[in-house]
Order: sequence, then structure tokens, then C-alpha cells
Amino acid sequence: MGIKKYKPTTSSQRYKTGLTFEEITKDRPEKSLTKGSHFKAGRGAGGRISVRRKGGRHKRKYRIIDFKRDKLGIQGKVVSIEYDPNRSANIALIQYVDGEKRYILAPKGMELERKVESGPKAPLEVGNALPLENIPLGMTVHNIELQCGKGGQLARAAGTGASVVAKEGDYATLKLPSGEMRMVFHKCYATIGEIGNEDKMNVSLGKAGRSRWQGKRPKVRGVAMNPIDHPHGGGEGKSSGGRHPVSPTGVPTKGYKTRKKRKNTSRFIVKRRK
Repeated sequence: MGIKKYKPTTSSQRYKTGLTFEEITKDRPEKSLTKGSHFKAGRGAGGRISVRRKGGRHKRKYRIIDFKRDKLGIQGKVVSIEYDPNRSANIALIQYVDGEKRYILAPKGMELERKVESGPKAPLEVGNALPLENIPLGMTVHNIELQCGKGGQLARAAGTGASVVAKEGDYATLKLPSGEMRMVFHKCYATIGEIGNEDKMNVSLGKAGRSRWQGKRPKVRGVAMNPIDHPHGGGEGKSSGGRHPVSPTGVPTKGYKTRKKRKNTSRFIVKRRK
């Protein structure tokens, strides 16, 4: 998918770019695989903002994606490639021989009428899902499970993919898009190939309003606020904060470890991304 530029009829149009969408074959989603999406604008169960700078986005429907790929041994074919407003990757509509339809993440090179399958005996072709123990070394995979049967959690964004670099005992070692080397249980499923729509990262929004359509609100620096609003606020004239960077609630924001389950899962990380 390529990048297109616009005529500079306004100052914002001069820098605006967009995708050409030549891969997209259908402009309406499968109705049976969509549901309403309630946007909470960064608010938690108590109604208070827990994630700042979210709100005011365009209304959208959620497409139900098959991350588990649990129709084992049943062949299907690609009937359409579609845009998904909820993620950076495109999605492919699969119709199986038993009549059921499901959405999957569209890998690079996915075409109409291509046959896809999942299971231990599936062929080693792009779009097929297999256990890591059946995938040879050096192959690129995406939509990787961390727990058997839970569904893919790793390498799901546009243009990403992980490499199978080693196998030892019950675990396969993967090199993730971040550079992290991680061991994953060999019975976990992964899909062959890398995610398509790799040009998504090169799009220039061109104007602030286009960010607002996506639900991204303006970002105000803490040093520009008053002391009541942020720990960095206040002071005579312009200041640099006068302390190590923190969030509005006083939590350190640079180098402070916030990863949960660190005690149980750190042993699976062979090499950290840093």
C-alpha cells in the first residue's frame, strides 16, 4: 500500500499524506462480525480519568477478530481485504468450507481467493497458523500466543513480525519487533508472515484536527501549569521543573519500572529490548 500526497490548497494540506488503499476490496464490514464500541475517553470503572488526553473521536464499529485461530484442520479462503478503524493493520475476511466467516489480521502478501488453514499439519504458507514447534527456524511470524489457547498477543501492529531464532526443550526463542529476545512455550500458536500495511508509519497527519478525529487530545507540558495542577508547575519565569520528571500524581515517568507480573515472567526474557 502506497503513500499519496495532496495538493497544497491550504497550509495543512501541504504536509498531509495518506494511504492509497489499493489493497482494500470492500468498503463495508461483515455485519455479523461487528458490534458497538463504547468509547470511555480514558475513564475507568469509577468514572475518573485514568489515561489522559483521550476523547472526542469519530464513532466507529468494532470488528470481531479471530486472534485464537482455533478452527483446526478446516480450510478457508480470503473473500475480502478490509480497513479496520480500530487498529493499524488491515483485516481479511475468511470464509471456511463449513460456511462460517471470521476476520483475521491481514499479513503482507495476502490476496483474494488465497487458501488459509490453522493446525499442526497446516502448510508453511503466509496466513496459516501453526504451533511454534512446527515452524522452522528463521521464519517470520505474527499474532503470537503467550498462553496456549488465549489468542495472539505479540506482533499484531502494521508492519511488525517476530523471528524464530532458536528452539530448546519446551520453548522457542523469538526476536520481537522491539529487539527483545523472549522464550515462548512451543505449543503456542503463531501465524506465518509479517503484518501488512507497513506504510502506515510513514503517514503524516498534516493538521491537529486529524489527531482529534482519532481521539487524541492536546498535550500540555507540566512546567506550563500551575503548582495545583502538576508537580512541575509554578515558579518565577520559565523553569525546567526543578526535579526528576513525574506524572501529575507524582509517579516517576522515566526509567521507573511499572511492569506487573515481573517476578514470574522475567525468566522468559533472554535479552531485554533496552
